[in-house]
This record gives sequence, structure tokens and C-alpha cells, in this order.
Amino acid sequence: MNRYPVWKYLLILVIAALGFLYAAPNLYKPDPAVQISGQSSAMSVGPEVLEQAERALDEAGIEYFGGEVSDNNAVLLRLESIEEQLPAKRVIQQTLGHSEYVVALNQAPTTPEWLSSMGASPMKLGLDLAGGVHFLMEVDTNTIVRTNLESYAQDIKAKLRAAKARYRSVDLVDDREIVARFRTDELRDKAVSTIRSEFPTLQVTESGSGNDLQVHAALSEEKIKELEDYAIAQNLTALRNRVNELGVSEPIVQRQGRNRIVVELPGVQDTAEAKRIIGKTANLEFRMEARPDELVTNKEHFEFRNEQQRQAYGGAWLERKVIIKGDRVTNARVGYDENGMPQVNITLDSRGGEMMHRATWKNVGRRMGTLFIESRFLPETRVDEQGNEITVQKRVDTKQIISLATVQSALGKQFRTTGLEAGEAQDLALLLRAGALAAPMYFVEERVIGPSLGADNIEVGVTSVQIGLIAVLICMLLFYRVFGIAANIALGLNMVLLVAVMSILGATLTLPGIAGIVLTVGMAVDANVLIFSRIREEIRNGMPPQSAIRAGFDNAYSTIVDANITTLIVAVILYAIGSGPVQGFAVTLSVGILTSMFSAIMGTRAIINLFYGGRRVQKLWI
Repeated sequence: MNRYPVWKYLLILVIAALGFLYAAPNLYKPDPAVQISGQSSAMSVGPEVLEQAERALDEAGIEYFGGEVSDNNAVLLRLESIEEQLPAKRVIQQTLGHSEYVVALNQAPTTPEWLSSMGASPMKLGLDLAGGVHFLMEVDTNTIVRTNLESYAQDIKAKLRAAKARYRSVDLVDDREIVARFRTDELRDKAVSTIRSEFPTLQVTESGSGNDLQVHAALSEEKIKELEDYAIAQNLTALRNRVNELGVSEPIVQRQGRNRIVVELPGVQDTAEAKRIIGKTANLEFRMEARPDELVTNKEHFEFRNEQQRQAYGGAWLERKVIIKGDRVTNARVGYDENGMPQVNITLDSRGGEMMHRATWKNVGRRMGTLFIESRFLPETRVDEQGNEITVQKRVDTKQIISLATVQSALGKQFRTTGLEAGEAQDLALLLRAGALAAPMYFVEERVIGPSLGADNIEVGVTSVQIGLIAVLICMLLFYRVFGIAANIALGLNMVLLVAVMSILGATLTLPGIAGIVLTVGMAVDANVLIFSRIREEIRNGMPPQSAIRAGFDNAYSTIVDANITTLIVAVILYAIGSGPVQGFAVTLSVGILTSMFSAIMGTRAIINLFYGGRRVQKLWI
């Protein structure tokens, strides 16, 4: 009686061994580091970049160790202290320049290779426990105002031609207003009447004299504010989607002020990748190749992005008219063509599908170009009116052809584009899938943030777990003696399994999560208390010791399961309707319930069976 078959003991041992294995990485504290990667995924970052960075740090007197070229095409330099991260980043960025490399703050894992090779990694910690990386980004809202006015300018030209209000020119001035010029008062009056009736959102004024009669059309402050709010809202959505694609746990992405966005990423292992994806403005434009007899004013020349194509052909002329842009993309996935080359499979919305179909069915046999557009902001030092040096962000736009293919038949909502390296294809698919940015952004500030609740509060949280655990262990020993020893061993196994499962799932531990662990400690022994109390009751009723042990475990089983299942349901509801700290508490509580049921029922009984199973027992120490 009270003996497990060998396979059950082996199962418990295997689970315990796996628990210790996957909980072990949490014993290794990460090193503060600086990571260097290319602006593009296809860009190679190798030993020569590492040598440049090391020389720069040596000249600046910044201590480092463990410089390495990682497998994900990046350079990692470990530093002696977290205070040296920002100075090291500035020195390296100045040495390498801003145009080609991304230098970002990071935390380098110290988990042994043999553990990492088995997929073991430390548990993620939230901002309140481990801090993280803080990005402050400014949205270039002037871009969306300019783009909107450019669209108005094209529409105004069309309406004036329809109204026979002949103009000398219609231009966008200072990116803030549209200026149309006329030769006579009659033409100007007709233009003013047309613009006011067709475009009521524009504020129209008149100026000039003689042959230079002008009509000024500008957006109202309310309309500009509306466009800025739209740009911020769209960029917030796109950023959240991009962060989610990166797999960051419990990030913070929120608006600050009129045109800034705060992004805080806890526990990110590759901040350079995060910075590159978050700050990148990549988009696509589809245009038909210009005909040889096309006027120069109606076409533009672009170079090929691929080096071999650029050397062979230089570039190509494309029409200025855009068929569709990336904002019509609803889905984008990376695949491979029949030659094994990467491609991006694109799905458009219904409107985009109609526009693509209408443009291509008329041009079967012609070539269509796919433009890859990338916007970056680079710091530039200027001298202001007072003679002081100031640093401003200069926007640099790069437009290159990634594909120039003949239209074989009319295209619809789904098609593919090729011509990118594997890494670039992954980036483009992610950015298109996450949503196009309404306006470009640049980094205003980047820094490491410490735990938001302070080191003292964190220490109190950890201490509470330790005190609670010790108190439970002592109480179990005093009240239940030998059975208390078994319960304590099972409790230790439960804590190991809890940490291991949290690490495997990639769940984020926050301070509320620590509260969930404290609660789990009490709940884990609660099942044992029910079992041991039932055993005592059976012994008082005159049942033999071995029978009492069996009856205690069997009769308490249903009560334990019912109590834990109801608590698990509450934890699931908390996770579903809660957010942030509430979810952190719910995750820890849910995992703790499942691991405590295993350790309290199977683990404790296995230990008791080893003590008493198959023996003639006269008295139980309980």
C-alpha cells in the first residue's frame, strides 16, 4: 500500500530536473552593454566595426570587456557599470557616424552557452523591477501638413482648369500655404469663388497687383491641429503594432505633449533591433515606368537598390503619378519565389485593389516599378542667430527601385514584390503589416530607466517572499513533523517549477507578480494542510496508519481540485479584463496554482510513499 509505480517516480524526477534546468538562468545577472547594428538588416557589421568601437572607448577611458560579433549581425560590447552606457553610446556613435549604424543600449545575457543551447533563458522583468530602455520620439507633423497641401494643390489645379480660371502658376510656398498667380482680376475672382466653394476647409486671401495677382490658400489652425492629432494617433497605433511584432512584454507607448511619443521597453534583449524597427519609416510606392516620349516634368529618375542592378543599369525613369502607396496594405508576409529568393507577399484593401487593377489592366506589357522609400533623421550641427552651436535633426529621404517587372496581366488585391535581401524583406513585411506611419519620427532622447518603484520597494517585495516562505516552512515542521518535511520539499519544488514555467512562457514578472508568488506560497501548502488534517482525522477514528495515508490523499483530492479550479477561473478573468499590473498578478497566480497542484498532490505523496510505503507502520509522526 502507498507505493507508486516506478514510472511515476521517474516522471516526477524528470519534471523536477527540467524545472531546475529552466529556472537556472535566473541566477545569472545580465551585463550592461552597448550594441551596434546596421541601419539596414542586409548591412554587414563585423570585426572591423568592433575594432573601431574598442579604439573609441579606449581613447575615452571607458572600461569594457567581452567585445563580440553576435550571430544576428551585430556587435556587442559589455561594460563594467550601467552608468557608462550613455557615455559609451555617444562616443561610439560619434566615431561611426549616424548615417549607417544604429548604436543602442542593451543588457547582455550571461546565461551559460550550454543552458542557452537548450532553450533556457531568464525570466523577463517588468519596468518596475528591472527598468528598461526609454525612447522619446518627436513626430514630424510638418510632413503631413505639407503632404495634405500638396494634394490640395493638385486638386485646385484641376478645379481651376475645369472652371476656365487660367492661372500662371500654382505653387506650395514654405510648406504652409498654396499660392496661385493670375494675370487679370476677372480670373482671380473666378479662382477665389471656385476655391471657396470647392474647398471650404481652406482659408483664402488675396494679394498682389498688376500682372502678379495672387490667391493664398492655407489650412486653418483647427484643421492643422486635426491633422497633427491624426498623425500622432496613427503613429501610436503603428508603433504599438511594431512593438508587439518584436515580442516585447508589457511595453509603454503613449503620447506626450503635442507631437511627441514615449516608448518604454522592459527587458529587451536586442534594443538596437527595436530602435531600428521603431524609428524606421519605410514605405512602398508603385509607379509605371515612364515612356521614352514622356515629358521630363512628368517623370523622375531613381537608382536601383540592388548593387548588381545599379552597376548594370544605373537606374530607370518612373512616372510621377503614384498608383498606390503602402498605406493601402492590409497584410504582408515574407515568402520565397521559385528561385529561392525572398519576396514579400502583399494584400491590399478593397480600394487599393481597385486602384491597382484599374492601373494595370490598361498597361499590360509595360513595366511597373516598386519604390522602396526610407526616411531617416540625422543630427546636424548649425549656428543660430546668436552664434551658438545647436543640433537639429535633418531629414534624409532615400527612394530606390527594388523591382521593375513587366505587367503580365491585371493585378488585384494580392501580388508579390521582390528585389530585397532576406533581412530587408522581413523588415518591410513587418513595417507594412504593422501599419504605415502617417508622418516620420526621430529620436529626441534615449536613456536607461531604473525601476520605477525604487530599489527599496523591490527589496521589500523580495524580502516578503523570503519571510513568507520561511514562516510557512517553520509552521509546517512544527505542526506536521515528518509530513511537514515532505510538504516543505514539495513547496521548494513548486517555487522552482513556478520560476521555470514563467521563464519558458516568457511571462513578465512585475511587483504585483511578486505578490502573486507570496499568495502562491500560502496556497501551495493549503492543499497539504487539507490532506494532513484528513489523515489525522482518519487516525483518530481508528484507521491503520497506511490506510489513513491513502484515505487522506484520496478524500482530499476533489476538495483541492475544486478550490484551485475556482481560483484559476478568477485569475483567468483578471487577466482577460485587467491590464498592466493586474495582468502580471494574474499570470503569476495562474501558473502558481497549476504548479502547486502538481507539487502538493503528486510531489508530496511521492515523498510520503518513499518514507512509509510498503512498510509496517505503527505510528505516524504527524
